[in-house]
Amino acid sequence: MSDAYLDLQSWQVASAAGLILINATISIRLQLGLERTLVIASVRTVTQLLLVGLVLHWVFELSHLAAVAGVMMLMTAIAAGTAWQRAGRRHPGMLINVVVSIWGSSWLVLAFAMTVVFRETQPWYDPQYAIPLLGMILGNTLNGITLGLSTTVEALSGRRHEVEALLALGATRWEAARSLIQESVKVGMIPIVNSMMVVGLVSLPGMMTGQLLSGVAPLAAVRYQIVIMFVIASATSLGVVAIVLLTFLRISNSHHQFYFDEIVTAVKGRRQT
Repeated sequence: MSDAYLDLQSWQVASAAGLILINATISIRLQLGLERTLVIASVRTVTQLLLVGLVLHWVFELSHLAAVAGVMMLMTAIAAGTAWQRAGRRHPGMLINVVVSIWGSSWLVLAFAMTVVFRETQPWYDPQYAIPLLGMILGNTLNGITLGLSTTVEALSGRRHEVEALLALGATRWEAARSLIQESVKVGMIPIVNSMMVVGLVSLPGMMTGQLLSGVAPLAAVRYQIVIMFVIASATSLGVVAIVLLTFLRISNSHHQFYFDEIVTAVKGRRQT
């Protein structure tokens, strides 16, 4: 096995970027009209990754808690905003719920990983571990929370009469919405469960692939990936449960009443009833 790390040159990166022509050709031949979108997406990919690379290089060199925390807070805020924007239906306080769910679940699990699993790193907030790990956690937690949130508000809106009928029969707010909550949590956890079922058989995760390409022994890379998968799974589960329960508590009260009329549809930056 070769231990040499291949430092890609600009021309090699450019040759790989040329593969986007395949996408463009397909779009042109099938008249999909995606040529402009592909160009914009390609430019954004290169620009964003170069900027991230420059910022991370500076943060890694500095290795200061304030710089590391600042980058992590920005990453978390962007993830929360993305989850909120993806929601087809919204309600008052949704953004706060999303921020609390993503922030609490991802940072809690990250703290455990950095102080228990990677406790030998110096300093304990080593950006080489903390920032990439948080990025992987946020990416997966974002998907789970988005699905859980969307399913919750869609189910409560679409099955309003069912919930109201149960309340009229004397059910508590929990009894009336329990099946909807269970369904929402299950849907939110589907992506990470599917990933865990096929990891290593159908796909090699990005972190493991990167380590293998950099010359790390396969079994060492596997150990890292096992840790990452369980960390991601835990954060996703906590985030999904948090957003579903917070949504449930936000649109209901202790008198077993639901505020169905506060759920609105988001359309192009506006909210339409």
